[in-house]
Amino acid sequence: MAREVLKFGVVAQSRPPVTKWAGRQVRPYAVLPSVPDAAPHTLLSDENGIETWYLGTHDLILHTGDTSHYQDNLMSRRPGVWVVIPEVEDARKADIRLVTVDPYEGEGLALDTGVVVEVVGMPDVLRMKLEDFIARHHVDIPFKKRKRKPVDVEKDPRAPRILQPQDKWVRK
Repeated sequence: MAREVLKFGVVAQSRPPVTKWAGRQVRPYAVLPSVPDAAPHTLLSDENGIETWYLGTHDLILHTGDTSHYQDNLMSRRPGVWVVIPEVEDARKADIRLVTVDPYEGEGLALDTGVVVEVVGMPDVLRMKLEDFIARHHVDIPFKKRKRKPVDVEKDPRAPRILQPQDKWVRK
Protein backbone atom coordinates (compact mmCIF):
# COMPACT_ATOMS: atom_id res chain seq x y z
CA MET A 1 0.00 0.00 0.00
CA ALA A 2 1.51 3.31 -1.09
CA ARG A 3 1.48 6.34 1.13
CA GLU A 4 2.48 9.97 0.89
CA VAL A 5 3.73 12.17 3.72
CA LEU A 6 3.02 15.92 3.75
CA LYS A 7 4.36 18.36 6.36
CA PHE A 8 2.14 21.08 7.75
CA GLY A 9 2.44 23.71 10.44
CA VAL A 10 -0.26 23.85 13.12
CA VAL A 11 -1.59 27.03 14.74
CA ALA A 12 -3.68 27.07 17.93
CA GLN A 13 -5.55 29.75 19.85
CA SER A 14 -5.61 30.13 23.60
CA ARG A 15 -8.70 31.93 24.88
CA PRO A 16 -9.29 33.35 28.35
CA PRO A 17 -11.77 31.55 30.60
CA VAL A 18 -15.44 32.36 30.24
CA THR A 19 -16.14 31.93 33.97
CA LYS A 20 -13.96 32.38 37.02
CA TRP A 21 -13.94 28.61 37.62
CA ALA A 22 -12.62 27.63 34.19
CA GLY A 23 -9.10 27.80 32.85
CA ARG A 24 -7.82 28.93 29.48
CA GLN A 25 -8.83 26.88 26.46
CA VAL A 26 -6.26 25.90 23.86
CA ARG A 27 -7.79 24.77 20.57
CA PRO A 28 -6.35 24.08 17.11
CA TYR A 29 -7.06 27.03 14.85
CA ALA A 30 -5.46 26.41 11.45
CA VAL A 31 -2.97 24.37 9.46
CA LEU A 32 -0.34 26.13 7.41
CA PRO A 33 0.43 24.74 3.94
CA SER A 34 4.07 25.74 4.28
CA VAL A 35 6.26 25.26 7.32
CA PRO A 36 7.37 28.62 8.76
CA ASP A 37 10.83 29.33 10.17
CA ALA A 38 9.38 29.92 13.65
CA ALA A 39 10.29 27.58 16.48
CA PRO A 40 7.55 25.37 17.97
CA HIS A 41 5.44 27.00 20.70
CA THR A 42 6.05 30.52 19.41
CA LEU A 43 3.54 33.22 20.35
CA LEU A 44 2.36 34.83 17.10
CA SER A 45 -0.10 37.40 18.47
CA ASP A 46 -1.93 38.47 21.61
CA GLU A 47 -5.06 40.55 21.02
CA ASN A 48 -7.57 41.15 23.81
CA GLY A 49 -6.36 38.11 25.71
CA ILE A 50 -6.69 35.77 22.71
CA GLU A 51 -3.26 34.30 22.06
CA THR A 52 -2.34 32.72 18.75
CA TRP A 53 0.45 30.14 18.96
CA TYR A 54 2.46 28.26 16.39
CA LEU A 55 2.60 24.73 17.81
CA GLY A 56 5.04 23.25 15.30
CA THR A 57 4.99 20.89 12.33
CA HIS A 58 3.37 17.53 11.97
CA ASP A 59 3.24 14.89 9.25
CA LEU A 60 -0.02 14.33 7.42
CA ILE A 61 0.10 10.77 6.08
CA LEU A 62 -2.09 9.85 3.13
CA HIS A 63 -2.80 6.13 2.59
CA THR A 64 -4.07 4.64 -0.67
CA GLY A 65 -6.60 2.51 1.18
CA ASP A 66 -8.36 5.61 2.53
CA THR A 67 -8.98 7.43 -0.75
CA SER A 68 -12.75 6.92 -0.56
CA HIS A 69 -12.71 8.61 2.87
CA TYR A 70 -10.72 11.52 1.44
CA GLN A 71 -13.30 11.83 -1.34
CA ASP A 72 -16.08 12.02 1.24
CA ASN A 73 -14.17 14.83 2.96
CA LEU A 74 -13.70 16.78 -0.28
CA MET A 75 -17.37 16.36 -1.25
CA SER A 76 -18.56 17.80 2.06
CA ARG A 77 -19.76 21.37 2.27
CA ARG A 78 -16.59 22.44 4.10
CA PRO A 79 -13.60 20.08 3.68
CA GLY A 80 -11.52 20.03 6.81
CA VAL A 81 -8.41 18.85 8.57
CA TRP A 82 -8.74 17.17 11.97
CA VAL A 83 -6.07 18.25 14.46
CA VAL A 84 -5.66 16.49 17.81
CA ILE A 85 -3.86 18.09 20.78
CA PRO A 86 -3.98 17.31 24.52
CA GLU A 87 -6.38 19.18 26.79
CA VAL A 88 -4.11 21.81 28.38
CA GLU A 89 -4.43 25.37 29.64
CA ASP A 90 -0.93 26.44 28.58
CA ALA A 91 -0.24 26.42 24.82
CA ARG A 92 3.48 25.85 25.51
CA LYS A 93 2.57 22.37 26.78
CA ALA A 94 0.40 21.48 23.78
CA ASP A 95 1.96 18.94 21.48
CA ILE A 96 0.38 17.83 18.23
CA ARG A 97 -0.85 14.27 18.49
CA LEU A 98 -2.34 13.80 15.03
CA VAL A 99 -3.27 15.61 11.84
CA THR A 100 -5.63 13.79 9.47
CA VAL A 101 -7.96 14.44 6.54
CA ASP A 102 -9.87 11.18 7.06
CA PRO A 103 -13.24 12.30 8.46
CA TYR A 104 -13.99 8.90 9.98
CA GLU A 105 -10.69 8.77 11.83
CA GLY A 106 -11.28 12.30 13.09
CA GLU A 107 -14.79 11.45 14.23
CA GLY A 108 -13.51 8.39 16.09
CA LEU A 109 -10.84 10.43 17.86
CA ALA A 110 -13.43 12.95 19.04
CA LEU A 111 -14.64 10.36 21.56
CA ASP A 112 -11.27 10.21 23.34
CA THR A 113 -11.05 11.95 26.69
CA GLY A 114 -8.12 14.18 27.54
CA VAL A 115 -7.67 15.43 23.99
CA VAL A 116 -9.10 18.26 21.94
CA VAL A 117 -10.12 17.37 18.39
CA GLU A 118 -10.86 20.33 16.17
CA VAL A 119 -11.77 20.50 12.49
CA VAL A 120 -10.00 23.40 10.81
CA GLY A 121 -10.36 24.66 7.26
CA MET A 122 -8.46 22.83 4.54
CA PRO A 123 -5.97 25.07 2.67
CA ASP A 124 -6.35 25.11 -1.12
CA VAL A 125 -2.82 23.72 -1.53
CA LEU A 126 -3.77 20.65 0.51
CA ARG A 127 -7.04 20.27 -1.37
CA MET A 128 -5.15 20.17 -4.69
CA LYS A 129 -2.60 17.65 -3.34
CA LEU A 130 -5.41 15.50 -1.97
CA GLU A 131 -7.30 15.57 -5.29
CA ASP A 132 -4.08 14.60 -7.09
CA PHE A 133 -3.43 11.75 -4.63
CA ILE A 134 -6.98 10.45 -5.12
CA ALA A 135 -6.68 10.68 -8.92
CA ARG A 136 -3.45 8.64 -8.85
CA HIS A 137 -4.41 5.98 -6.31
CA HIS A 138 -8.19 5.58 -6.00
CA VAL A 139 -9.67 2.23 -7.00
CA ASP A 140 -13.44 2.13 -7.03
CA ILE A 141 -14.66 -1.06 -5.33
CA PRO A 142 -18.27 -1.86 -6.27
CA PHE A 143 -20.60 -2.88 -3.49
CA LYS A 144 -21.42 -6.57 -3.54
CA LYS A 145 -24.11 -7.85 -1.23
CA ARG A 146 -23.40 -11.28 0.16
CA LYS A 147 -26.18 -13.81 0.28
CA ARG A 148 -26.60 -16.14 3.20
CA LYS A 149 -26.49 -19.83 2.52
CA PRO A 150 -28.84 -21.97 4.56
CA VAL A 151 -27.06 -24.36 6.92
CA ASP A 152 -28.40 -27.80 7.73
CA VAL A 153 -27.28 -28.39 11.32
CA GLU A 154 -27.78 -32.13 11.06
CA LYS A 155 -25.52 -32.48 8.02
CA ASP A 156 -22.91 -29.80 8.77
CA PRO A 157 -21.11 -30.51 12.07
CA ARG A 158 -18.88 -27.42 11.70
CA ALA A 159 -21.52 -25.00 12.91
CA PRO A 160 -23.76 -26.63 15.50
CA ARG A 161 -26.40 -24.35 16.94
CA ILE A 162 -26.42 -26.18 20.28
CA LEU A 163 -23.25 -27.44 21.89
CA GLN A 164 -23.10 -31.08 22.75
CA PRO A 165 -22.30 -31.97 26.41
CA GLN A 166 -18.79 -33.14 25.52
CA ASP A 167 -18.05 -29.76 23.86
CA LYS A 168 -19.06 -27.69 26.91
CA TRP A 169 -16.78 -26.70 29.76
CA VAL A 170 -17.03 -29.24 32.52
CA ARG A 171 -16.44 -28.27 36.18
CA LYS A 172 -14.34 -30.66 38.16
